[in-house]
Amino acid sequence: MELSHIQEMRRPKNLVENRTSFVGPESVVSVYDTYLPESLVRLDADQLMYCGMVSGKKVMHSPLMSDQVFLPHESYVLAPGEAVHIDFPEAEIGNPTTCLTVEISREKVLDVTERLFDKGAIKLSSEDTWSKSGAVLHTHHCAATQRLLARIVNLFTENHPDRDMLIDFNISELLIRMLRDQERGFLLSHSLQTPDYSSLTVALKWIRDHLSEPLDIDKLCRESCMSRSRLYAEFKLRLDCSPMELQQQIRLKEAGKRLKRGEVITNICYDLGFSSPSHFCRRFKNMYGCTPTEYKSKLLSQF
Repeated sequence: MELSHIQEMRRPKNLVENRTSFVGPESVVSVYDTYLPESLVRLDADQLMYCGMVSGKKVMHSPLMSDQVFLPHESYVLAPGEAVHIDFPEAEIGNPTTCLTVEISREKVLDVTERLFDKGAIKLSSEDTWSKSGAVLHTHHCAATQRLLARIVNLFTENHPDRDMLIDFNISELLIRMLRDQERGFLLSHSLQTPDYSSLTVALKWIRDHLSEPLDIDKLCRESCMSRSRLYAEFKLRLDCSPMELQQQIRLKEAGKRLKRGEVITNICYDLGFSSPSHFCRRFKNMYGCTPTEYKSKLLSQF
């Protein structure tokens, strides 16, 4: 993500978590730069906080999850009132670790959540939206989310006559993406715990159980007792993607987990059904912002 246009504003006043903030309607965008290695720096969330990694590496500590490494093209969401502690193992004066945060008011979150809930696009109500996954929701930027974050930064930092209205539209889009991602995770988890709950959970369980195989839509329809048109409609409404797109997302997330365990890249590639290492590499880089080799190297470097 390009932040050079606000470089002058980001002149360091602090060498650890130097904050540059911009206020918008019902939201605040901040850029945090850390220039020195540091451990267990506390980050509190008064409002719902979306945190996207821009450069460097963070190691996150929270009572509600095992220690997590965060790299560029990854993000996490903190629920209001939660806190985490962060290590900055690679921060340097000439190469700071940089993170972008977007704080969103409770009123804005409730408004977008309830509209999606009323539409039937999500099943989590406004009361338990952020409770199903614990305090920290870990996800990955796709290319579209990366472009959205860049657009949000530009809107917050420019003097556009319609600035506030455009910010409101784009913050709503970010919330929708966050809610969709959490709903997707909730549905996938639900499909493993109670696979026969609905036709959709049957379809999700079948996709997870056959990750290494080419997706046979006709067989998926038979397994889930849905017509082709209903299958695609359910996926679009509840998951905002096609069955094929979901399979690719699950494959790539599983690939990331296996790389964290230090497994061989070629084995991961073929085990998950990619046609070749070059195909796997292209897909992986689009989701994670780096090649599998680069990702593995960053993860396995010493904290």
